[in-house]
Amino acid sequence: MARHNREGEGTDQHGARYRISYQPDWLRQIKISRTLSGSNRQSTKTLFRNPASCAERSPGDRVRTRITSGDGKIDFEITVADRSRRVDQVVVTSRTADGKGEITFVIDGSLPGPGDLGKARRRRGR
Repeated sequence: MARHNREGEGTDQHGARYRISYQPDWLRQIKISRTLSGSNRQSTKTLFRNPASCAERSPGDRVRTRITSGDGKIDFEITVADRSRRVDQVVVTSRTADGKGEITFVIDGSLPGPGDLGKARRRRGR
């Protein structure tokens, strides 16, 4: 049986704080990218990393992730129904509050299971 969501926090490139509600046995990390004003360049930062190095249990058939900002300008939730457990990443792009740019959230799932931790480290070259 899947465990209940956990709560976490992160700060973006501008110091804005975000609250993250996440499934502890699925989510690995969330990265945030913003377009830089006056150019097409982007700034990317890891917003949140799951403190667990591997899943304790199966995440279940559905996982939910919610991201809210302290100022209320971002508040969304995604639900991934993945019975075969093959979804590794979800990308959400939002317009900024002033409409002059975009914010992209890259939500990486596929937290390794307890027996997969060694394989995941070898794959990433750690």
